[in-house]
Amino acid sequence: MADKKLDPKGLLHLSIVYVIWGSTYLAIRLAVREEGGIPPFTLGAIRTVVAGLALLGWAALRRTRIRLSRSEILTLAAAGVLMWVGGNGMVNFAEQRTDSGYAALLVASVPIWGAVIEAFLDRRRPSWLLMVSLLVGFAGVGLLTAPRLAGAGGPDVLAILALLAAPLLWALGSVLQLRRPTGASPLVNAAYLHLFGAVGFIAIALLASEGIPQPSIEAWGALGYLIVAGSIISFTSYIRSLHLLPMSVAMTYAYVNPVIAVLLGWLLLSEPTTLSILGGMALILIGVWGVFHERFRVSAAGSP
Repeated sequence: MADKKLDPKGLLHLSIVYVIWGSTYLAIRLAVREEGGIPPFTLGAIRTVVAGLALLGWAALRRTRIRLSRSEILTLAAAGVLMWVGGNGMVNFAEQRTDSGYAALLVASVPIWGAVIEAFLDRRRPSWLLMVSLLVGFAGVGLLTAPRLAGAGGPDVLAILALLAAPLLWALGSVLQLRRPTGASPLVNAAYLHLFGAVGFIAIALLASEGIPQPSIEAWGALGYLIVAGSIISFTSYIRSLHLLPMSVAMTYAYVNPVIAVLLGWLLLSEPTTLSILGGMALILIGVWGVFHERFRVSAAGSP
């Protein structure tokens, strides 16, 4: 299948993802703080229920088809749980005990995991450039996690493991959508991804007995930002960019988001920016660049 062209609308949606998603890590950190915060899976449930219903209502008002076939339900249910509960939920959980910038750096490995998953599904041997890029990217992940794991207690270890799992699960959900596209519009896809994710969030929140939160004004504000900007606006833009642009281009948000997150965490929350953090960020971004460069090279070689 030929690669999608660089559609101007797709690039506009991608620029929205660039700017907003980098700031959502800070919002999550503010929302799940121990004092006056919201439990992580309850936060995810509220966010996805409100955003999902708003998006579905918007689609209905536009007279867009909102009924799904059985196969579409299965695809979006699996992708919604992987991306929201597995990806976002793990970040919510981890940011109770970790800095927002640190979380964003580990999640930046999403394109690296995406390349691994696609190579496995296609049963193709990675090129030397791709293998080196993957090794460099994972070296960056190791540089970020090894020092903290060495001196971490039980809860901190769980937080780091959650951040290692989050990008893998998000990448799985993204690849699943691309490999099994639905006939629904991107708006409807985004709505149901939220709502299926909400089912998973509610189940885990109940099993974990998270209880009824009593958020501070700061946490309420962060939740509102996550719903409106992080979900309704930018998640929909992400889904549109996946459909309008090559995946290799759509996932370049991974370059920008961690930089924005680290800067905001440093400026607003005085989060530390150590040499190991900067080194890990550099290695991960170099690995991500190599993944994208290889995809462009292969696409160009296969073009007529």
